[in-house]
Amino acid sequence: MPVEIRVPPLGESVVEATVGRWTKQEGEAVARDEILVELETDKITVEVAAPRAGVLGKIVKREGEAVGVDELLATVEETAGATPAEEAGQVSSARFQEKADAPPAAAPAGGAQSSPAARAIAAEHGIDVAGVQGTGPNARITKEDVVKAVEARGAAPQPAAAPAPAAAPAQKPAPAQAPSPAPRAAQPGRETRERMSRRRQTIARRLVEAQQTTASLTTFNEVDMSRVFEIRKRRQDAFVKKHGIKLGFMSFFAKAVVGALKAFPRLNAEIQGDEIVLKHYYDIGIAVGAEEGLVVPVVRDADKKTFAELERTIAELGTRAREGKLTLDELQGGSFTITNGGIFGSMLSTPILNPPQVGILGMHNIVERPVVVDGEIQVRPIMYVALTYDHRIVDGSEAVRFLVTVKQMIEDPESMLLEG
Repeated sequence: MPVEIRVPPLGESVVEATVGRWTKQEGEAVARDEILVELETDKITVEVAAPRAGVLGKIVKREGEAVGVDELLATVEETAGATPAEEAGQVSSARFQEKADAPPAAAPAGGAQSSPAARAIAAEHGIDVAGVQGTGPNARITKEDVVKAVEARGAAPQPAAAPAPAAAPAQKPAPAQAPSPAPRAAQPGRETRERMSRRRQTIARRLVEAQQTTASLTTFNEVDMSRVFEIRKRRQDAFVKKHGIKLGFMSFFAKAVVGALKAFPRLNAEIQGDEIVLKHYYDIGIAVGAEEGLVVPVVRDADKKTFAELERTIAELGTRAREGKLTLDELQGGSFTITNGGIFGSMLSTPILNPPQVGILGMHNIVERPVVVDGEIQVRPIMYVALTYDHRIVDGSEAVRFLVTVKQMIEDPESMLLEG
């Protein structure tokens, strides 16, 4: 009897997902607990595993389709004569007959498996499937692999020719005309298309909403990083030995932001209807560049954490973000955000707000620049910083003084101890 594979619970307030990549095709052997499909939500990717060993039956929801919680995705059929080891998830090298709508070319003997569609296209264009490099699971040759091979040979796949119409009365032949060249964009190899992931769609939508629903303005300043450099150089070895993690720049900025938020609480607020909600906690979002787009995990109660605790939490969240293992709780509820474009080489930028937050601090790269100190020109490590704020509840003077406060704390790190 087939076992149904359904959409699992996706997390609090998440009711819909998009079907991502299927790792198996219908008729292929699957092992118990083997990942079969990925579901993309607004914030995280959910992996769905096989509940038992067997054969993947009918795939009900294909890549790109929207699904809700508990919807049927596919079925797993029991393998005839399966051994206890196979039922326990130890299926190996089993092969199952595939179905195809068109007569496929013969699969390469002793070679990688190929899909029915791939073999049909290969037969149509005289392509030897054995010579095609497969990119699917277990080096399986997909339709796209064969299409690429056809294009590489200079002949894009064409539909079968329609039957010739009945003979018509002879007419005077029209003057011969040269065929119109195909548009440049339509020529093989000039363009590729890929489906926008649900996370990327959500990022795009939220960025546009942020621009349309807030009165965003950005103010800039520069920070002399000399004192932070000196402290890190002097204390780094002892810090690593004691805490097992390096002392970076982000913990200094997180501490400085918390101090500035205490001095200017409207930057730690949000608008709800016709009310301003002032927050008396400091949950700081740290933007992380992941493969599928920017995510912002949240450091809870940053004001109560030491430098070591901040560095460890930020490092752990960054690793989990890049591995796609963040939970929904780790992505929700931040009160202010810090983003660091400097790690990618950005000199200056205007960060976009992360609603409903009303403030975001942008860090940038550190460059040695000539500055005047006590009437003398000196070379100092300088970082440009940017604060984007929602002008609906944050006045320009508040924003400027907030950024100056961050600057002063970074340039005089001991002041962070006095600010708590």
